Amino acid sequence: MIEFPPMPKIARLSRLCTITEKIDGTNASIYISEDLSEFLVGSRTRWITPENDNFGFARWAHTHREELMTLGPGQHFGEWWGLGIQRAYGQKEKRFSLFNTHRWSDAACARPACCSVVPVVYEGTFSSEAADAAIVDLKFNGSLAAPGFMKPEGIVLYHQAAKMLFKKTILNDEKPKGSKEE
Repeated sequence: MIEFPPMPKIARLSRLCTITEKIDGTNASIYISEDLSEFLVGSRTRWITPENDNFGFARWAHTHREELMTLGPGQHFGEWWGLGIQRAYGQKEKRFSLFNTHRWSDAACARPACCSVVPVVYEGTFSSEAADAAIVDLKFNGSLAAPGFMKPEGIVLYHQAAKMLFKKTILNDEKPKGSKEE
């Protein structure tokens, strides 16, 4: 007999969400094993090394390995951005900004000094109006990650009940990524 596949529970839409600035760089991650013996560096789709790198992230991570080990066990995702990557944001260096704002934004946390956190634009009950207001704020006031940079990319919305991420860009949000349409 076939095992019965239950219908998954459906998350309520009007629940807490966190909206952060979507930084236009390249996805990066640090993996630390439970016993702290393994330290791996990744892009969005693969493990990378200083010899087979992604915009210098693996080289930077291995240089800062001792400090990054304080992130603790697990896979820590973030954005590697700044000088020479995508929009560059007028930066003179590259930066690593962690995505997990709930864990790393608190000033009392033990976040490594070499890491920042993506800026929170809004936190509260989900609504389309909150997402639209976050886009308008970035469009007219510029980047929170790089103050003075007036062409931020958009937002990432994390819906806590659904445990899902959504993105919305300031320009061309209705077009698929990489679309050549004008």
